[in-house]
Amino acid sequence: MVGIGIVGIGFMGMIHYLASRKVEGARVAAICSRDPKKLAGDWTGIQGNFGPKGGPTDLTGVTPYAEFDALLADDSVQLVDLCVPNQQHASLAIKALEAGKHVLVEKPIALSTADADRMVAAAAKAGRLLMVAHVLPYFPEFAFVREAVASGRFGTLQAAHFKRVISRPDWSSGVADFAANGGPAIDLHIHDTHFIGLVCGLPKAVRSRGVAEAGAMLHLDTQYLYDDPNLAVSALSGALSQSGRPFTHGFEIYLERATLAFEAATLGDQFHLAMPVSVITADGAVERPELGSGDPIDAFSREISAAVASVASGSPAPELSGALARQALVLCHAEVESARTGRTVSLS
Repeated sequence: MVGIGIVGIGFMGMIHYLASRKVEGARVAAICSRDPKKLAGDWTGIQGNFGPKGGPTDLTGVTPYAEFDALLADDSVQLVDLCVPNQQHASLAIKALEAGKHVLVEKPIALSTADADRMVAAAAKAGRLLMVAHVLPYFPEFAFVREAVASGRFGTLQAAHFKRVISRPDWSSGVADFAANGGPAIDLHIHDTHFIGLVCGLPKAVRSRGVAEAGAMLHLDTQYLYDDPNLAVSALSGALSQSGRPFTHGFEIYLERATLAFEAATLGDQFHLAMPVSVITADGAVERPELGSGDPIDAFSREISAAVASVASGSPAPELSGALARQALVLCHAEVESARTGRTVSLS
């Protein structure tokens, strides 16, 4: 049984708690928060852009800690799950690794490449796992794309386009603080750069246009340039949508023998599935495969289950790799640089 210590009880900490309760072979052994009400189980007022709102929470059997060092001293915790503000990822992850704990840290791995490098090095030195919680590959729509491309069952990947756009994130003061969290170009768009790296590989360069405000890049439109001149990959991501459409994401994947398409959004205050995952073939047929549960909590459960299995095996799941998460961060910074300068930015 792997004991999990969740640090930070905001929206994402709550989601990780709910998801962890569904994971076999693990239990939430401890939580850490500076808020005494949250430590007592009063999670009223916690909310995000998906999933349930917070309320009274039964924390029977969970040890509450107001101080991070006290949680690190708890021998019942083997995996520290960091759901803290982005600017704290590096310092707390390194401290946990040095204390002999395995670490699962919410995306992004860090705000700077230098901090990401320090984290990767600390994990190697401590002989512990550094895993980064990029949940997108655990959503059934994206897992389907990954398998379809990797297996080659529809032929070679020729082109791909990804979209992820939100309205200004006024539902959370932390997410809305672009100076502290890196802004949409990192905090949001890194979902796409991570998935692109996982499915398409690392491009040799990026070319981006963007919309900036008060020093933060709010919107990016990027082409990823690969050695293969016949591979065209692009992404659109940002926080320019109006409040009536607070979230939308989707993709179009062009393979030799099929097009894969998906788009979902929140429209008004209702979830809107504009196009379920569709496999479109040359004969005009459209197949809508059964993908299983689309509940976001289930996707996070699969992610945390993979982290727990990684602790048991001693080897991180590829989707949770710290090196891949670092690569995703490098891509985001390169895109921002390209948008600011108007130049193609090499990743060599």
